[in-house]
Amino acid sequence: MTIKRMDNVSIIVDDLDAVIAFFVELGMELEGKAVVEGRWAASLVGLDDQRVDVAMMRTPDGHGRIELAKYQTPEAIPGVPEDAPVNTLGIRRIMFAVEDIDDVIARLRTHGAELMGDVVRYQDVYRLCYIRGPEGIVVALAEELG
Repeated sequence: MTIKRMDNVSIIVDDLDAVIAFFVELGMELEGKAVVEGRWAASLVGLDDQRVDVAMMRTPDGHGRIELAKYQTPEAIPGVPEDAPVNTLGIRRIMFAVEDIDDVIARLRTHGAELMGDVVRYQDVYRLCYIRGPEGIVVALAEELG
């Protein structure tokens, strides 16, 4: 075996506080915030004089993490448009298992989230949907049935 686990997925954001609030509302916990800078960090990622505000979010079970990063220097480079469809190249979404999909949708809407399509039923196994949150972040939700 070459890997032991997946530690986290990084998302570069512009409004760190809004994205933290979105993921907290989803049920993730803010594990911590820090500023990352210095020669070691610049050498690691290949960006001179970087200064990055980082927030680590953790799923309630403690196994999944998302690293949110807001670049102070150098400024972040715009990439994929916020309204990019799910068939755009690159990482498009993160999926979470939830207990009550309707409740989660309602709560995330208070943070500007919008359904991308419909809540659908897959056989008698799941109710599923895709939501676009702040900064175009796409989150899929899955509620297990029965």
